[in-house]
Amino acid sequence: MILDFGCGSGRDTRYFLGKGYQVDAIDGSAQMCRIASEYTGIKVRQMLFQDLKEHEKYDGIWACASILHLPPKELKEVFAKMLVALKTKGWIYTSFKCSEFTGERNGRYFTDFTIDTFQDFIQDMDNLRIEEHWNTGDVRPGRGEEKWLNLILQKK
Repeated sequence: MILDFGCGSGRDTRYFLGKGYQVDAIDGSAQMCRIASEYTGIKVRQMLFQDLKEHEKYDGIWACASILHLPPKELKEVFAKMLVALKTKGWIYTSFKCSEFTGERNGRYFTDFTIDTFQDFIQDMDNLRIEEHWNTGDVRPGRGEEKWLNLILQKK
């Protein structure tokens, strides 16, 4: 079972469903939940990241460009909830803008990381390991200069 954590329009949920996976999808926006439900054919629940209360339910959590909108303290708390929701040896994919910026940008809050600042951020999370990381450019028109930090993490 995969949790699409902040699914937005449902693009990735639809992909996972098409590959035969069971998917739970959530988003904080009621409008995005409606759009994603129509697009994917499954019920997308409206829920804030902070409200995750599952226990060892998911094999993987997909948090693509979603949890980066949380301030560091809340992000730390949400990571703890994600780890509880994951089965042992479960996986997390997540992505952040690649910089050392934290704060408001274009009317939205961002917590950005480099691999070094992310390693520092999770150093006290003994049950979380970085398995893989890589940087990519933003593929959206006019944003080619923006870089992303992509992370594959595993619950120990």
